[in-house]
Amino acid sequence: MSTPPLDPALVRRVMDLLAAGFGPMDAARQTGVSKSAIYRMHHRVGGVYRPATVTYSKRYLDREERYEIARLRDAGNTITDVAERLGRSKSTVSRELKRNANPRTEQYEPERADRLAWDRQRRPKESKLSGSAPLREKVQNMLNNRSSPDQVSGRLKVEHPDDPSMHISAETIYQSLYVYPRGELKRELTASLRRGGRTRKRRGRSETRGQIPNAVSIHERPEEVEGRLVPGHHEGDLIKGTIASNSAVGTIVERTTGYLTLLHLPHGHGAHQVADAIITQMSELPDWFAKTLTWDRGTEMWQHGRITLATQIRCYFADPYTPWQRGTNENTNGLLREYMPKHTDLSIHTAQDLQAIATQLNDRPRKRLGYLTPREAFDNLIAKDLERVATAP
Repeated sequence: MSTPPLDPALVRRVMDLLAAGFGPMDAARQTGVSKSAIYRMHHRVGGVYRPATVTYSKRYLDREERYEIARLRDAGNTITDVAERLGRSKSTVSRELKRNANPRTEQYEPERADRLAWDRQRRPKESKLSGSAPLREKVQNMLNNRSSPDQVSGRLKVEHPDDPSMHISAETIYQSLYVYPRGELKRELTASLRRGGRTRKRRGRSETRGQIPNAVSIHERPEEVEGRLVPGHHEGDLIKGTIASNSAVGTIVERTTGYLTLLHLPHGHGAHQVADAIITQMSELPDWFAKTLTWDRGTEMWQHGRITLATQIRCYFADPYTPWQRGTNENTNGLLREYMPKHTDLSIHTAQDLQAIATQLNDRPRKRLGYLTPREAFDNLIAKDLERVATAP
């Protein structure tokens, strides 16, 4: 049984929120429309939304009229009735319904129709890719070799410094993939993008999660953290399981040695549970090996002040959407996925299981440690500290 179409007014409200910069999840919360329905709308327009400031000549149907056509047709009005209500000719309404109906569902979707009309009007000239076979072939080959559009753009300038006809911006490549698919680039090329998505990620994203109170930026960390020469500076994160299981495991990695600590979170991964687990685990480490902890902006670190009070570990927070600022932790999380794959229920792992996994990784030789293991590097630091204490006056 097919799902009945949404009220066009509700669809419009959703699309207005998306165009204003809200994510699909936020739009779902504000409108009551299901997340799956909103994601379907999002994918239909390729993740690219028509600017609200665009206006048309009175000769053409505008967005308001397209939503009115959808509303009247859903109410059972004939094309003649719709045309009379709008003050348009029957042929205009009939042509609009035939030309802009979704070929897959055969339904008239006013937001999609308006975007198609906008695309037709704003691209009267031939694109650079469609007009240059050598450039098109070069871009296709580089994308097939897993180069990003930005890398393609930059590399072409290196290879053809004196030939502007072989230069193209990354934005033009993205537009060709997501907004103007006219055959100059195969749609399958979206699968060649490293992200592999069919929709464009929003540019200039800002942090949409709740703000962490009194968060101290990563840029205020002591300079010694960057060099990896002084031990005691850690990076942390959560790796999450399936949505249904609401499961997660905390990961904390020391930057100098790569020594891994895993947090067992059997009762959820809220701020209170995460703080308790960090305090319990990190309190077992020597003071000189537990100085700072850098995390992302996840709200699970809402109680970072309590962590600092209990352990004296100073907490710092990376910039939004910058996983490379916690590169040691990100790389370790990649290794952990061998034991805890994505889209699985992580609650099946007991504390003993996590300890066994951490032991395996801490006993794995690392090239940057001269093929010592993280545990051996940690043990060497403990031995040096004991020697220092023994020889102190």
